[in-house]
Amino acid sequence: MKVLVLSCDTGGGHNTCGRAVVEACRKRQIPCGMDDAFRFVSPTLSRCVSFGFDRVYRHTPGLFSAGWRYSEQHPRAFRKKSAAYRFWILGARKLARLIREQGYDTVVCTHMFSGMLITEARDRHGLSVRTCFVATDYTWYPGCGSYDLDVSYIPHEELIDSYVKVGVPKERIAVSGIPVREAFLSREERAAARRALGLPEDCRHLMIMGGSMGCGPIAELASLLPKLLPEDCHVSLLCGNNRSLAEELEQRCAGDARFHVYGFTDLVPRLMDSADLYLTKPGGISVTEAAHKRLPMVFVNAVAGCETHNLNFFLNHGAAVTAETPEELACKCLALLGDPAQLAEMAAAMEPVAEQDPCETILTQMEEIAFRTRSTV
Repeated sequence: MKVLVLSCDTGGGHNTCGRAVVEACRKRQIPCGMDDAFRFVSPTLSRCVSFGFDRVYRHTPGLFSAGWRYSEQHPRAFRKKSAAYRFWILGARKLARLIREQGYDTVVCTHMFSGMLITEARDRHGLSVRTCFVATDYTWYPGCGSYDLDVSYIPHEELIDSYVKVGVPKERIAVSGIPVREAFLSREERAAARRALGLPEDCRHLMIMGGSMGCGPIAELASLLPKLLPEDCHVSLLCGNNRSLAEELEQRCAGDARFHVYGFTDLVPRLMDSADLYLTKPGGISVTEAAHKRLPMVFVNAVAGCETHNLNFFLNHGAAVTAETPEELACKCLALLGDPAQLAEMAAAMEPVAEQDPCETILTQMEEIAFRTRSTV
């Protein structure tokens, strides 16, 4: 088996999921590559889509949410022969050429557009490849009825009916969970993680992160919390790629040893292991990483769209809480930090999400499909 992970550079989640699959392939010594589906249509388009998505997502989340609602209400906009479908499959010939030249026999798609593209490349150009879609949120996607792949891997059995309703055959749906990197599948002892980070072992630790783009009211919370925070509480503020936010928070928190500001960092797994509570926007990857760490969450509904479904999923399972305003969020966090029993209940509620290794499930099943295919040839 030789795997191509076909992602889309729209936010960090699809690529992060793709990199988790690549990491798992390499661990199993499966040859693997990763590419951006938009690049096959046009490299310029890929850059424009990435830049435009970043701007809209970070600065006008209401527009993103409105676009998502429209897509949910009009899934036929992505069906075959629609203008959107015909546009996104323009790169099918280039993709087919790459697959043949590189000898890929398995394609893993982490975005519905990449699923459309490989469907067209396979059918129009006679490719013999095994294909699957991997969801990165706790919901269905409006375009899933437009691809024709061997398997759709989804996060939880509760979502099966919604995928069937949008046009995915039930016999082609499998529950795997959302792929995360190996570092999130195990847990470091909390005291050891805190020692490694320079935190007091007996403190209460709140971790705040707004995804890879630093979205949400992080600056407002950084203004509120110093006045409310008990002396034994420490706060880690993660700003992702948002450098201006990191600089602002470093200035604002200077002189208060309880606050720790991070830009883009590879310490997220250890920070999760060290934390008692995690305040975050409900991105599909972020919440899944926290679930594997059994880290209770407080949600900021900063972007809405598909993230509202993630929020509701974890709220309904008792693994998270939310509030409307920065003031309410701050008070909610402080109340939970003082309630170890509720934190323990929230952590236990994550077991159904964290009980399997998603990449292991996906790769094992795709290898079985490959074996069955060879056996029938």
